[in-house]
Amino acid sequence: MNLIMTFSRSLLAAALAVALSPVASAEPPAKGVYASYPSETPEHFKPVHDAFDYETRDVMIPMRDGAKLHTVILVPKHAKNAGILLTRTPYNATEMTSAVESGHLGVAVSHDDDASDVLIQDGYIRVVQDVRGKYGSQGDYVMNRPLHGPLNPTPVDDSTDAYDTIDWLVKHVPESNGRVAILGISYDGFEPLMAIIHPHPALKAAVPMNPMVDGWMGDDWFHHGAFRQQGLEYIYEQTASRKNTLKWWSNYADDYQFFLEGVSAGAVARAYGMEQLGFWNKLTQHPAYDAFWRDQAVDKVLGNEPVSVPTMLVASLWDQEDIYGAMAVYHAMKPHDSDQRLFLAVGPWFHGQEVGDGSSLGAVRFGSDTSLYFRQHILRPFLAHYLKDAPDVPAPVNAFMTGQNVWTTSKAWPETNGVPSTLAIRPDADGKLQLGALAESGSDSFVSDPNHPVPYRPRPVGPMAGKGWQHWLTDDQRAAATRPDVLTYTSAVLTEPLRISGPPQVHLVASTSGTDSDWVVKLIDVYPDQVPEQPEMGGYELGIAMDIFRGRYRTGFDKPTALTAGAALPYDFSLPNANHVFLPGHRVMVQIQSSWFPLYDRNPQKFVPNIFFATPADFQPATQQVFRGGDATFIALPVVKG
Repeated sequence: MNLIMTFSRSLLAAALAVALSPVASAEPPAKGVYASYPSETPEHFKPVHDAFDYETRDVMIPMRDGAKLHTVILVPKHAKNAGILLTRTPYNATEMTSAVESGHLGVAVSHDDDASDVLIQDGYIRVVQDVRGKYGSQGDYVMNRPLHGPLNPTPVDDSTDAYDTIDWLVKHVPESNGRVAILGISYDGFEPLMAIIHPHPALKAAVPMNPMVDGWMGDDWFHHGAFRQQGLEYIYEQTASRKNTLKWWSNYADDYQFFLEGVSAGAVARAYGMEQLGFWNKLTQHPAYDAFWRDQAVDKVLGNEPVSVPTMLVASLWDQEDIYGAMAVYHAMKPHDSDQRLFLAVGPWFHGQEVGDGSSLGAVRFGSDTSLYFRQHILRPFLAHYLKDAPDVPAPVNAFMTGQNVWTTSKAWPETNGVPSTLAIRPDADGKLQLGALAESGSDSFVSDPNHPVPYRPRPVGPMAGKGWQHWLTDDQRAAATRPDVLTYTSAVLTEPLRISGPPQVHLVASTSGTDSDWVVKLIDVYPDQVPEQPEMGGYELGIAMDIFRGRYRTGFDKPTALTAGAALPYDFSLPNANHVFLPGHRVMVQIQSSWFPLYDRNPQKFVPNIFFATPADFQPATQQVFRGGDATFIALPVVKG
């Protein structure tokens, strides 16, 4: 008994010694963690999604160079032999696929790049991928990464990344039928264009909507050489950080005042430290249309490629961001479309409105939801035909005719009803506009003062992402018509319809007392003074086609040259495509001005090597003179007869 007690005491003493002595091998508790009062958040929580009608798969897809791209795959429950709708984006794949937290797929993907009604109706698998270098994807980000070649010495580009992604998807998503369509808007619309260059065999359809195509000629960064300086905000947020965590800031309520006091786009950028950003430096180093821009212009690239993937280009008549690209690609691809794989849809929308409500744009009403019509009667059968073997396929061209507010179909764009025709409209004396008739010889002048530029929309001018941005192209132009630095010419009241389809061609003959100048030309539909069915439209001046041209590129976009002060010089350029009927009782108007601020940077009106870095002393008023009569100033309208 004593031996047992002695042994027990020894064991107890040993146990106490072990418990009280430090143990070198034991992990110390994490700071702020207490075993006696543990956290109520589990280390690993597994969500339960039994009530969801879809499954989410978050994967990293390897590319040929070893980089992995973050990809979200949404598979409808019970999906079998389903087509895949792919979008590649720099705007956060996770957010796009969970715009609203919901167990219903159609709600979860209610993002502005998704035609979610078509996705749900036809049971497609939805895939969204972060492009290289953005959000969850590995690798380096380059804005609109050019194809492998002189501008891109690496072995990868958006074409190869799309190919590798599609190859992985058809091998690793067993619910798919092995067919993929790629679609998206804006930057996401640029990606389908890259994917159809040397495409994967499983890519059966592409839908580039409002795509970024040529950033110098007429999309995001420039229009005919004039820099869209309100895009500084986008460049800053898109390239300063991988996840767009660094946000643009401003101490001004009015962008007009902000950019006016900022002097030049280069000076504003320096105030934000943008010289650290690679893409911004490229912009400032290439203000003219040199090889940097020409070699990456997507329409020029696709002009040398066969139309091997059925492609539906989607264009908006009032696209405030990328009004140039879709039409340029269409005309580049059409000559190679021997098997009718190229389609075009043209709607009365702002940038990306085709996936929202298309009943109106600003004050302009269309009599129906044009966007819903596009999705149900054009986009849906197109996708179903190539992903599901549905029998119907839309007409080669579907275009909404504004003014009469009807959809039309044709075999090609622009519609001509046979023989192409033009109508020259000419400024005349006393502010009159002649339709087809000769105008009185003479000239009209105004003073363009860069210290008091013409606003492109009513002040206060908010940022590009702010209120009013989506519909400024349809804003009433009467505010500009009242300024002394805007020339306005108006036709007599029309007695019969005047329909145009295509890009109006400007032939402007003008002089300036300076050595550089911008020219803004607007083609406008003037409503009757009273509109019974919509009184607020009485006398409304609706822009139909408007654009800017930087004078230094008069003799060549790659050859900036000073203008000869006082010389009457010709300027020839295209306005954006229109598909419009000027109705009886309406009038046709043309406005001409020399600034469109602050969307476009101010021209100093004195020739300087690089307007990005113009100084306050460079900006000077100039007397602008527009010549009329004979072969002087006119606009050739692409008229459709019958």
